[in-house]
Amino acid sequence: MTSSTLSDSIDILHVSKHYAQQGGTPLAVLDDISLRVRAGEFVSVLGSSGCGKSTLLRLIAGLDTDYSGDIVVAGDKVRDTSLERGIVFQDHRLFPWLTASQNILAALRNAPLSAREKREAVAEHIDLVGLKGFENSYPHQLSGGMAQRVAIARGLVNRPRVLLLDEPFGALDALTRGRLQNELQRIWEHERITMILVTHDVDEALYLGDRVVTMAPRPGRIKRIVDVALPRPRERNDPRFIRLRDEVLADFAEHDGARREPRNERAGHDDDEPHDGTRIPVASPPITEWRLAW
Repeated sequence: MTSSTLSDSIDILHVSKHYAQQGGTPLAVLDDISLRVRAGEFVSVLGSSGCGKSTLLRLIAGLDTDYSGDIVVAGDKVRDTSLERGIVFQDHRLFPWLTASQNILAALRNAPLSAREKREAVAEHIDLVGLKGFENSYPHQLSGGMAQRVAIARGLVNRPRVLLLDEPFGALDALTRGRLQNELQRIWEHERITMILVTHDVDEALYLGDRVVTMAPRPGRIKRIVDVALPRPRERNDPRFIRLRDEVLADFAEHDGARREPRNERAGHDDDEPHDGTRIPVASPPITEWRLAW
């Protein structure tokens, strides 16, 4: 990475977001969110259903610009999507008619690189995510975890200032999720770019994040910021890790006991997926507009 990239930061300044509701009061999704993410930092954003954390990620990506407040990356206000902000979704969203290499190459179509430089960048990132030998495989020939590796490589191939990860492992089985968490940590340590992970898995948030930002819902707001001052690689059975996890879970248990809503009253949100004892149910507002983020 360049020295200028190392001096970058993300500043989220008093950001609020509302969704229009037919014949009703606008739905408040985010309320006065302010956060600075330091250059090269890994920040996990953790929250329960309807807290707006995926919406916040979309705003940082520039996929939605209808909000109040400011989001500034490296001194520039976010006004649209940019090659400097890569994004990886829960669903890998690979083009089924393209091979792994071709899917990654598609992200470089607007990059100011020669054909040879693009091929070299694709090969480098295939190797980075551990898929050497599967360059010519189509998505249906890859496992779910391998497809997500391609999606991560696609998000990284433009050398973005920041990589945004929206529940990238949420649809995977526990063993595959654990392996990819380790891979993501290795990639982050190698690339040293800023990463923001949205998750409702407490273990995942603490395992990967330098800081964990917990959010309270309806409207979404920052409840607490937890510094994860544990050495890497982290051990999930470390008593310090377990103590932090229990503290974070206690926060959510307290909030959940104080305020519950029936599922059919959560306007604009999908059903929660099954989860284990350390995961918090999550859903996001419906996506009404798509724009390419790479």
